[in-house]
Amino acid sequence: MLLVRLLLVFLLLTNIAESNEINLFTSRHYESDIDLYKKFTTDTGIKVNIINGKSKVLEKRILDEGAKSKADILFLADAGALFSAQEKTLFIKHNLKNIETLVPKSLRNQYWVGITKRARILFYNPKFTNLNEIKNISYEDLSNERWKGEIAIRQANNIYNQSLVASIIEHNGVKKTEKWLKKFVKNFARVPQGNDRAQILMVAAGEAKLAVANTYYYALMKSGKKGKEQKKAAEKVKPIFPNQSNRGTHVNISGAGILKFSPNKENAHKFLKFLLTEKAQIHICKNSFEYPIIKNLKNNILFEEINNFKEDKSISVSVYGERQKQAFKLMKKAGWN
Repeated sequence: MLLVRLLLVFLLLTNIAESNEINLFTSRHYESDIDLYKKFTTDTGIKVNIINGKSKVLEKRILDEGAKSKADILFLADAGALFSAQEKTLFIKHNLKNIETLVPKSLRNQYWVGITKRARILFYNPKFTNLNEIKNISYEDLSNERWKGEIAIRQANNIYNQSLVASIIEHNGVKKTEKWLKKFVKNFARVPQGNDRAQILMVAAGEAKLAVANTYYYALMKSGKKGKEQKKAAEKVKPIFPNQSNRGTHVNISGAGILKFSPNKENAHKFLKFLLTEKAQIHICKNSFEYPIIKNLKNNILFEEINNFKEDKSISVSVYGERQKQAFKLMKKAGWN
């Protein structure tokens, strides 16, 4: 009898310990995120255990562990990656109160919610390209033969590029996008390689006229956090936001959802709510140079030139996931490395 009582006490204490933590699976890699999670622990007493990895690796682990998984939250850096996890029924509905007033409908769904956003834009060097030539540029214009051999961009397997092409398919249809891609790849300055910062460096050096990259990479370079040379390079280039005269510039998100087999669903719910507070949003955006997601906060990145623009709100970011496989297939068919 005593043994049974001791076992019950042990199980009770174990449950209490488990209920005082969350296990966060995340593909994000910012040191400043860790500081934010410490603030959450200070505010709530809930410890955040961080498991880092690439989105597909984290997804596979959660799938393999099944009902035994200890993962509570999945926090990923692309709407397409979130959709992939959703498609495999990894999430439960988050049921966040007042979500309609906090986060735009296009940046969330019932299973996950955007936490930050970023824009995938163009960069040019005023030394080699006149602003008047490109001030009304669109993504569609990038297939124009005037840009032959002049565009720097990452590989086709990059999820940011896949999401961009997925959005173009949604707007223009498969046939038009396929034609556009065939012309677009002929305009590449080199065989695609490197990260977004590598594309900006090419434009700074005059090795390409236009670079396709996310806004926060430019801000990261210009802040000096990536060293003096990259800071100098970023100071040589200027951002340009495509499609300002029509639908607006392509935006994507980092977002999170509560996992189906989460052992700490109540704590996970509190964590999601915390990420959507003004305090958390300001912290994230100040340090990662992304844009806040909540409606009552304005873009306030250190560099004014990337704060004010018209974003594409006409389609849901969920579409990126729905069309990503189709986009990748068309990209490869067009010869995008």
